[in-house]
Amino acid sequence: MIRLPSNHASITAPLVASAAGFPGIPIGRSLLDGRPFTLSPALTDTALLPSTNSLALGGLGSGKSTTGKVRARREVLHHGHQYVVIDSFGEENAGEWGALALSLDGQVIHAGEFTLNPCSELFPPQVREQLIRSLVAAVEPAALTPQSTYALQHGLAHPKASSLTGLVDVLVSPEDGRWSAAKLEEWGVDMAIALSRYTDGSLRGLFDGQDAGLPPTDLPMLSFDFSRLDRNSPAIPSLMAAVSCWAEHVWLPDSTAVHRHLVLEEAWQLLLAPATAELIQRLLKNSRKLGLSLDALMHTFSDLGEGKARDLAKLVEVAHVGRLSPEEAAIVGAILGLPDWAVAEIPGLAPGQAVWKVGPSHVDIVQTVISDEEARLTDTSSRRRRAQQIVAEDAEDLEDLEEESAGDIAESAGGGSEYAPLDYLLKPAAAREGDEWDWEMPPTMIDARHYDVVQAAREGRCNEAAELAVIGEREDIRSYGINSDQALSWLSTRAAVADICGSPGTATQLRATVTRMGKEVEWWDKQPEAPASATAPRAAERHGPPFPSAPEPDGAQPARTRRRTWPYVALIAVLAVTTLGVWQKAEGDAKAEERQQTAAHYKGQSGASLTVDSVDADVIARWTRDKTRVIVELRSYFDPDAQYLRIDSSGKSAVSTRGNDHYPRSPELEVPVSDPLADVTVQIEIGGKAWTAGAKGTVRKIRFSPTGVAYDADTGEALPRN
Repeated sequence: MIRLPSNHASITAPLVASAAGFPGIPIGRSLLDGRPFTLSPALTDTALLPSTNSLALGGLGSGKSTTGKVRARREVLHHGHQYVVIDSFGEENAGEWGALALSLDGQVIHAGEFTLNPCSELFPPQVREQLIRSLVAAVEPAALTPQSTYALQHGLAHPKASSLTGLVDVLVSPEDGRWSAAKLEEWGVDMAIALSRYTDGSLRGLFDGQDAGLPPTDLPMLSFDFSRLDRNSPAIPSLMAAVSCWAEHVWLPDSTAVHRHLVLEEAWQLLLAPATAELIQRLLKNSRKLGLSLDALMHTFSDLGEGKARDLAKLVEVAHVGRLSPEEAAIVGAILGLPDWAVAEIPGLAPGQAVWKVGPSHVDIVQTVISDEEARLTDTSSRRRRAQQIVAEDAEDLEDLEEESAGDIAESAGGGSEYAPLDYLLKPAAAREGDEWDWEMPPTMIDARHYDVVQAAREGRCNEAAELAVIGEREDIRSYGINSDQALSWLSTRAAVADICGSPGTATQLRATVTRMGKEVEWWDKQPEAPASATAPRAAERHGPPFPSAPEPDGAQPARTRRRTWPYVALIAVLAVTTLGVWQKAEGDAKAEERQQTAAHYKGQSGASLTVDSVDADVIARWTRDKTRVIVELRSYFDPDAQYLRIDSSGKSAVSTRGNDHYPRSPELEVPVSDPLADVTVQIEIGGKAWTAGAKGTVRKIRFSPTGVAYDADTGEALPRN
């Protein structure tokens, strides 16, 4: 049970004691007074809960999704509620809610395996128009004009417009109406081109196909699984817009359940996308009248920005907040109106624990209680558990080899002190130069994935190497945390790849990031060799190759092959790093304070307004939700002088030129980042009115800070915000 300071007792006692409990399903137990905590918002008096919408916040591994799924299962089984889930995140190419949906005799709809028909006659005409406008806005918002909207309205009235392909045909070859066919064709061509992305382009198969239809409306749980799609693809907001329209205009009117829930996993994606934000906000406002609860799950409010976050907070009456950083906890507490004592508890919450706010005044800290069956159905940490299983297996190996290794260490040290490796590590770098290191590295230092990445780069497959490194880094961030040694080791691997592939500047930046974070993980500088054979011991396969030993002098007898000594070496290496950490504490404290300041003001976006070569432009940087990439976009809008736009960073480029009287599209570049709190520098190039094909434009270097400020990279001057 959580014990609060005595000066908080007068605050907490009235809040906890003010309600004997809420009606509904059991959720867990209060950590303040030990009482069971039950809640079904739909069964609670409207005087206490005017709306039944809920919001779940929390970092990775905090248990917010598990709690949400447990609540859903119990509401279905105990009260006959019905659920529709928009699920865009999971493991092993499967959404988080799939297993639960199938266990309740529900259905999982995978994007690409089921075709939603936005032209279905089950939608009223005005809804079809709204939905198709949402699809266009997701891929080509500039195509939405008053003229194109009229052409769309005219086309939807045609009998052939019963599918998206038929609608495109009608837009391209319209019939006369109030205006001539030629005029309607001119007005509708841009919208037809945008919709062609869904019929003939990269997004085909999502909204147009032979079996296009609408999902069933009578299942206990229906999960739309978008986890196989690229999370930055316009397919995500397009599908979400379609599902939201279907839910509002087909599912809710047809459903006979006593109460319905629309679950928004990773809700920030919907609330930030113009194609879906208006739909979701309307559902939130009308949820009571519709007999609907919107249950939004997301990491934190920082994803939305202060304005949208406060709008969302006003529309929910139930919030549970799992573990967050102190900075994020302060933001969430201010927006939700949590008391100071509750905000102070949030950073220290364990998995499954959350601060709950129900209605205007009830605040509690609750531990979710789940059964073994529910644990199996709601599990979202299989990869992490596999990593933990590997550690457990290594611990067994360590126990088996302990007696054998004890003798090996003394023998390997030449009969001297068994702590010889520690003496070696504590020597200054200059004194270690030329020393021979023939000890096996600790198994946590290298794994075979790093070797595969570097080997791919050596064989000229640089793009593949970069992709493998990003995948490995993402897996280790999810399993061990963004500042873990496992995650940071990928910075060194990526630096090695950059060196091999001819990008020394990128390699230098990556190594500088490692240095700033006070880590020593650059083991790939030693150039590891491939594993000796495919039949190497299990530990070698898992952790990767040892470093090559130094060559023997001519005529010397080869040294006897050493047996495994890594268990003690691992322990000694840890002691060495700990000792070195004490020496670096003063410098590390200063760096930590700087990082804390950045974290406290983190906005995840930055931008500037510029005039370059007489062109007025905005350059914008947005950090992705997983904080491993930054999306940079250069916009000139409709500046008549804009002829050429280009962005360069990390060896990649995005270019757009003007042609056929069409303004240049806004180029967009995805820049991988290893440190989410570090600035990102890009080079932009703009060609104005006098620019000609093949010529070089005017170049500016821009440095973006995740705190929302952009700087001129050459002068350090802060730039005007867009």
